[in-house]
Amino acid sequence: MVEIEDKAHRKRMPDGMRRALAAALHTVFPPRCICCGDAVGSDHGMCSPCWQEASFITGTVCDCCGAPLPGESATIELCDECLSEPRPWDRGRAAFLYAGTGRKLVLAFKHADRLDLVPPLGEMLARAARPLIEPGMVIAPVPLHRMRMVRRMFNQSALLAQTMSKHTRLPCVVDLFDRRRATPSQEGLSRAERHQNVQDAIRLRPKYAAKIKGRHVLVVDDVLTSGATMAACAEAARAAGARQVSVAALARVAKDA
Repeated sequence: MVEIEDKAHRKRMPDGMRRALAAALHTVFPPRCICCGDAVGSDHGMCSPCWQEASFITGTVCDCCGAPLPGESATIELCDECLSEPRPWDRGRAAFLYAGTGRKLVLAFKHADRLDLVPPLGEMLARAARPLIEPGMVIAPVPLHRMRMVRRMFNQSALLAQTMSKHTRLPCVVDLFDRRRATPSQEGLSRAERHQNVQDAIRLRPKYAAKIKGRHVLVVDDVLTSGATMAACAEAARAAGARQVSVAALARVAKDA
């Protein structure tokens, strides 16, 4: 409590002093592209080549899975896959395709311990998920099994969810879901195998059932491929009484990938 009070009463640094300090730091440590490390003009920015190779998802998208769709439409559209096999969640968005710069950023974040990427990637995801945001929503990340958490030391989806929480001012419950058993990697599995792999593996922790009953839950993950893990979380949330479930992924694997 003392620490919180100290922060609340601490004098805020004047804007002029803050800008001068930032300029001094940039003189010693010039901003670098978050992907390749080349010099750029601002913190958390990308150089021109990396930006051009980043397939940001804009324009018309599938309202359920966030996949980009051809043409321009002002109405709600669904892709063929979501029409033929309805998802257990309601709406979804993704920031960019899992290709080029997007793939490099995700791999660096997950496997190279690039935690400096959390602020820019979390902000990108918050912007992409803006159409889904509504008052009273609860944000929750896809869970890691405890053994994988020990090996990786952090849950990348939880870090993204917490950053989104700061941008949206919505509550984030980082341990809302529990991965009850360790599942093999989804990499290389077919759509059916992915769904089988996570069947009965994820549940909503009973202590949070009352917290999400009748509320809208936003499930956050780093990559959406088949949607099997998102589906398992959505089913667990609905079983616990969630009124609505939406999903947000940093990267979306292209349908023809």
